[in-house]
Amino acid sequence: MTTSSKSLFSHRVARGLAVGLLLLGAILRLIDSADPPLDFHPTRQLRNMLVARGIYYRILPDAPPEQREKAETFANSVGQFEPPIIETIVAFTWRWTGGENILVPRVYETFFWLLAGIALYALARRLASEDAALVPLAFYLVLPFSVQASRSFQPDPLMTALFVIGLYFLYRWTESQEWKWALLAGAFLGLATLVKIVIAFFVAAAAIAAILLVYGWKRFWKSPQVWAMAAEMILPAFAYYILGIGARSEEYFFSWSVALFHLVTTTKFYLRWMTFLGSLFGLPVLYLSLLGVFLLPRRGRALLFSIWIGYLLYGLTLPFQMYTHSYYHIQLIPILALGLAVPAKLIFENAASLKGFWKAGFLALIFAAVAYPSWVARSVLVARDYRNEPAAWHRIAEAIPEDGKTIALTQDYGYRLMVYGWKKVALWPLSTELTQARGNTLDARKIFEEKTNGARYFLITAFHQFNAQPDLQEILNANYPILAEGDGYLLYDLGHPK
Repeated sequence: MTTSSKSLFSHRVARGLAVGLLLLGAILRLIDSADPPLDFHPTRQLRNMLVARGIYYRILPDAPPEQREKAETFANSVGQFEPPIIETIVAFTWRWTGGENILVPRVYETFFWLLAGIALYALARRLASEDAALVPLAFYLVLPFSVQASRSFQPDPLMTALFVIGLYFLYRWTESQEWKWALLAGAFLGLATLVKIVIAFFVAAAAIAAILLVYGWKRFWKSPQVWAMAAEMILPAFAYYILGIGARSEEYFFSWSVALFHLVTTTKFYLRWMTFLGSLFGLPVLYLSLLGVFLLPRRGRALLFSIWIGYLLYGLTLPFQMYTHSYYHIQLIPILALGLAVPAKLIFENAASLKGFWKAGFLALIFAAVAYPSWVARSVLVARDYRNEPAAWHRIAEAIPEDGKTIALTQDYGYRLMVYGWKKVALWPLSTELTQARGNTLDARKIFEEKTNGARYFLITAFHQFNAQPDLQEILNANYPILAEGDGYLLYDLGHPK
């Protein structure tokens, strides 16, 4: 562990501030915690709600059979991407606590994130110093994007938390080569990869760098610790993603990587990627963290530099998500944070000699640097109130007759109707950036003939999409009467053409 004779804070004060930051991080993530999960990538969070609900009704002994069947049907309809680990934890907790409640997954995700924050702080202490480690911890906890993303109901916060803990153990292994660190590192990094396979780029990069640091190119294959770690890291994810849902994984790879690889051949892609990162983290922080990687001690420098290479390969493999899906960058939060450790150490060492007014001003500025993003994070969470949404979607679902099939131009693949209205509809395609990236066009008349075959009703709730598809508007308005309309919806009767 790197130490310094110059410290801005004493050992006791630094530890107290670390605890205070963890408490602040918990408070921020539980603000407005009863609000429906529509504030951050609602499609992904509602999908997890449906999966958790399916498990919940399956294990609920006295669940009405019809409701149980619907819940399981909805859960099966959303597609299988990752093992339902966090959804299962939430479902069993719902049973113990008396029913569905979005507070449960938010508490779990917050707990996992804070637990990883302790590991992050411990690792930053070893890379820099105890007081300088407060800066990475603060960044990790109060960055507005971090607050939003880490409390969201999806596998990514748990994946990232397990990766951070595993990275800490991996670093400890590079220091001592003890079996306990090897096994702990392999277990946590393997679990992270099982939770969501995309972290494999980070895990593989860090593991390869660590092994080469310790053994070099010629001796690593002789170490039983290396083989044990490799087995822990690879086998669980291999068993699930290749042996378990291999066809689904192959479909995902060709659909999201191969089909969209042409994006990486354009300069526009890299510009949008960097602009998107700037909107999440701030480009000055990004550059400072990258510079900080070069100032780290040898072991830390090798690990973080390799992880950045892994991140680059990750971005080239999933190019569309790099500038459209913010939660695909959640695992970058702790990596950026660790890159700030040495710059913070250099600043704090120079500030340690300040006296009187100048030291007070320096500390005030540090306080403002934590308080401002904390307030922004809080303001983002309370800016919109979604508590009326469940009732509104329940009313829309009730307005749809049961005597025929319904086609819908609606939000989030119809998940809002399923979660809040217990109603499943067939989907009319959206006109999106992804459609354009794939080179597809919407032929409204051809699609209408195919989609509405046997359908009785056409529901509109995504009016921005409706306005963006004038051909669909013309077909419906010219040929079919409006059966019902209300706040947030329009229902056409396809069974009685004009």
